Amino acid sequence: MLATSAAAVPVVLLLQARALPLINDITTDTANPPAFVAILPLRAAAPVPAGYAGETAASAQRAAYPDIVPIVVAKAPGVAFDAALTAARSLGWTIVATDADSGRIEATATTSWFGFSDDVVIRIVPAQGGSRIDIRSVSRVGKGDLGANAMRVRAFTAIVAGKASGASPTHPPAPRPPAPPPPRRPPRGPANANS
Repeated sequence: MLATSAAAVPVVLLLQARALPLINDITTDTANPPAFVAILPLRAAAPVPAGYAGETAASAQRAAYPDIVPIVVAKAPGVAFDAALTAARSLGWTIVATDADSGRIEATATTSWFGFSDDVVIRIVPAQGGSRIDIRSVSRVGKGDLGANAMRVRAFTAIVAGKASGASPTHPPAPRPPAPPPPRRPPRGPANANS
């Protein structure tokens, strides 16, 4: 029974992966994605480059994840920076570097199922009436990420929107696909009624 449940998870992931684009770099700013600085040495041996893939990745992301957009907050950059750092920590990310003066936070997130390390960079800049927060999440390995980077960006956005009053994505979020059904239990019959 346990083996069947454990095998079902990769099958569900495989089915979900077929519907997702083969991208592993998700950002709220596809025109000018936040750049890594402190994390670059940690990515030195990574098969996935730290540089953004440009319009190819941007168009695939916009088609698959149209809800991932910049976060605009009606707060000063320092307050927005604190909210972003609090959100990153609450998500369990390992903070690699923070630079409040430049408005940059860099972190590493570890995927729960496979234990892969993915890297995150957050940029906070002044914007009319407050601040703009952009985030980028990039896998170190693989051509596709099974939607992990998009889920990470969405989770961060939801927390920051709750932490910084007046925060909201510039577009409403798109509906998410339904969760897979739980594994089925075998019926209890006369042969296993006493177990």
